[in-house]
Amino acid sequence: MPHITADTLLSLERYHKERAAFRARVIAHKKLRTLHLGDHVTLLFEDELTIRYQVQEMLRVERIFEEEGIAEELATYNPLIPDGSNWKATMLIEYSDVNERQDMLAKLKGIEREVRVQVAGFDPVFAIADEDLERENADKTSAVHFLRFELTPAMAAALRGGAALALAVHHDHYRAELAPVAEAQRAALLADLA
Repeated sequence: MPHITADTLLSLERYHKERAAFRARVIAHKKLRTLHLGDHVTLLFEDELTIRYQVQEMLRVERIFEEEGIAEELATYNPLIPDGSNWKATMLIEYSDVNERQDMLAKLKGIEREVRVQVAGFDPVFAIADEDLERENADKTSAVHFLRFELTPAMAAALRGGAALALAVHHDHYRAELAPVAEAQRAALLADLA
């Protein structure tokens, strides 16, 4: 799968002019790539477009235009783009009440390792979590995690053939399932597989 390079990014000036239209396009694109596991866990399945948007926004907010700074952002974000055999997702744990959020983040330690996808007819694939850095400490887990799901060629072929896709999280303090994933969302995720 393609990675983002400095020469494919918009300059800060051009991005400023095109930002509203680009942002609207990305928001629409993300709707098909956002899956909710219950009321408090959301998975945003990343791809080249979602990550390109993130990079452009970081460059805009931080006013980064030097080659070295751009290279650092690309080195940080390019690993979040699926490479054809996997899905990569940002997992958000969301509780609107601050006290409830603090309490649940303490209880939900390890939840990132309990998220799974399952292609009909195959064993579940558990998330490989937070490969870039540890997001859990002795007291709590983070509200944001980065997950990778490695699929086999047979799983990808089954999905292309119409096999159903399900997602689940089974943690002692939080259980939710999404089965089956809606066809439009399943198709969007299938585009990430070679």
